[in-house]
Amino acid sequence: MQVKLEQLAAYRASGTPRGISSVCSAHPIILRAALRHGLQCGATVLIEATCNQVNHLGGYTGMKPADFVALVCRIAAEEGCPVEQIVLGGDHLGPNPWRDRDAEAAMAEAGKMVAAYVAAGFRKIHLDASMGCKDEPVALDDAVTAARAVRLAAVAEKTAKEVGGDMPCYIIGTEVPPPGGADHALDTIIPTAPEAVRQTLAVHREAFAQAGLADAFNRVIGIVVQPGVEFGNRNVIFYDRKKAQSLVRVLDGEPGLVFEAHSTDYQGAKPLAGLVEDGFAILKVGPELTFVLREALYALDLIASDLVPGYGERPLKREMERLMLADPGNWNRHYYGDAATQAVLRHYSLSDRIRYYWATEAAEKAVARLIAALTGRNIPLPLMWQYLPAATDFADAPLEPETFLIWRVTQSLQAYHAACNG
Repeated sequence: MQVKLEQLAAYRASGTPRGISSVCSAHPIILRAALRHGLQCGATVLIEATCNQVNHLGGYTGMKPADFVALVCRIAAEEGCPVEQIVLGGDHLGPNPWRDRDAEAAMAEAGKMVAAYVAAGFRKIHLDASMGCKDEPVALDDAVTAARAVRLAAVAEKTAKEVGGDMPCYIIGTEVPPPGGADHALDTIIPTAPEAVRQTLAVHREAFAQAGLADAFNRVIGIVVQPGVEFGNRNVIFYDRKKAQSLVRVLDGEPGLVFEAHSTDYQGAKPLAGLVEDGFAILKVGPELTFVLREALYALDLIASDLVPGYGERPLKREMERLMLADPGNWNRHYYGDAATQAVLRHYSLSDRIRYYWATEAAEKAVARLIAALTGRNIPLPLMWQYLPAATDFADAPLEPETFLIWRVTQSLQAYHAACNG
């Protein structure tokens, strides 16, 4: 059943809550897995890009919004997934990538980014102007945040009218876990206070109205809150429904809204189902998907090391280690401890900051060599048991490595689909 974003609040109000998983990744294999799975299930495929990952200047992926749309559409066409089944979202769209500049300069860039997203066809827009810029506090109050969100919404509205098509729907709110997970071990996470949610909604509602954008606010479908879930480098804080009940009751007074939950990675089927049942209808997932993709790639790297003469001893892992040491900026502020501890975290941290390196030319070459080494080879059952026991269906038959990788990612997607559809 294909549930649409605009229907989520009505499903909850009717007592039959449904959800939609949001795939936050630019990796082509992740995107292919999401599109293939969505086609097979007949479900909405919600794919999101973040402000740092994709923006009008290229972001860390080198892709502008139109480039990201072209990539998704190309893979969708190859998979036979109708574009009508796909929703593209922009996450944390605001001044964050330029917060080292003064507020006006940062907001000017944010406006250009929002325009580029909407012009390219993104229609789920998370307005996030909560972060301070140069000479400002790290976190801004609701009034300033709302005023800047309204400024960006005006850009989105104007651009959408110029390019035609559906008008955007919006997500507001910013109380989220650190992008990519926390850097330290966690014991507990406190859910957002109900009064904070009500205050955020009231201030934004008033700011939109004063700017003549009441119609745009009517298309706000959700608010980001902290349900009490998170993951660090080594551990996961699972959803505790009892602790979130006062927060959940806020939705009883806002029947047109749902909650959006970030960092739901690694929760598993039961906590995810609880989140959806309680009104956290949009479940963001990213690092888990690249983590299990890395897991599958490393399993194949080990298999090839044992099976293929001349392949070498784990050359993919060694190449990824070389790349991360040569360019440590994406991990060294997040992984603490002695050299041995950091070496483990570089490859196996739940925050999976190795994901920033897969798009490099050297990593792509190493992956291509691995795939070429194993394509068409029969993997003996005992060898598969050794390195990825859950994948025994792929043993003793000619291997298609990309199918194997997509299967592993799809296992995570299936847990989200089950939770979202009762």
